[in-house]
Parts: sequence; structure tokens; C-alpha cells
Amino acid sequence: MRNTLYILIVGLLAFSACKKEPEPIDRRALAFEQYGKDTLIIRKFIADNNIPAVKDSVFDVYYQIIEPGTGTVVPTRNSIVTVAYKGRLLNGTVFDESTSLRFTLGNLITGWQLGLPKIKEGGKIRLLIPSGYAYGPQANGRIPANSVLDFDIELKKLE
Repeated sequence: MRNTLYILIVGLLAFSACKKEPEPIDRRALAFEQYGKDTLIIRKFIADNNIPAVKDSVFDVYYQIIEPGTGTVVPTRNSIVTVAYKGRLLNGTVFDESTSLRFTLGNLITGWQLGLPKIKEGGKIRLLIPSGYAYGPQANGRIPANSVLDFDIELKKLE
């Protein structure tokens, strides 16, 4: 009986020692892989829809300036902006829109923080934002995880 118990305990220890720990998730590798997918998706969307958008020279946000706006001041992260906007998925589904909302730019998604300084008050811009500059691998309300976002934004007021 004692030998049987000993064999059972040794067997359980050996079995548990053989179990592999799950591989750690390399989030940077996943983000880089998604970045590549997003870039291809955006380029295809631009070509298929004949959108005269350009890629930012530093960041991977694509934009089309509809109207540059007036004045000499551009928004910064600390600026309070009043905007009208429409946000869509690339399949055309509108997930959010407003005719007048007031925000601190630094509290918005990175894609807006990178794109809005390209226009001045009264300006209009279309932003095609890779998922990494939006909500990344997390779903957010009606926005699925890893979604490229398409925004039409009018900068109505800059404080």
C-alpha cells in the first residue's frame, strides 16, 4: 500500500512537471503584424475608393485635407477643440457622429491627436486611422477589435 501511494505521488509530480506553461504573448510582435495588415487594408481602401489621401511622413495615419481652415494656430494635445465628425468602419458602418462636441485633444485617440494639427479652425479633414492609433486589439462599443477607422472631422472651434 505504501509503495502504491509513493508511486502515485511520484507519478503526479512527474506529470505536473511535464505540463508546459503557456507561451508568453509577444504584444509588440502582434502589434507590428497588425500594423502591416492595417497598412495594406488602408492602401487598398484608398485605391478602391479613389481617395486622394496621403500618409503622414512620420506616423502611419493617412489623411485628406478637405479645407485647411484659417488662422495661424493649430491644435495641440492641450487644446480644447469643438468638432463635428462622423466615424465609420471601412465597410461604411457609421459607429459615431456629432454636429458639435467639445473635447481636450489629448483625451482623444492618438489618430486624432496626430491628424487634427494638420488643419486650423474651420478646417475639414478625413483621417484613415490604423487600429494601433485607435482602439487596437480591444473592441470599443460598436467598433470591433483591430479596426481601421475612417473619420470626417470639421474643426469648428479651437481654444
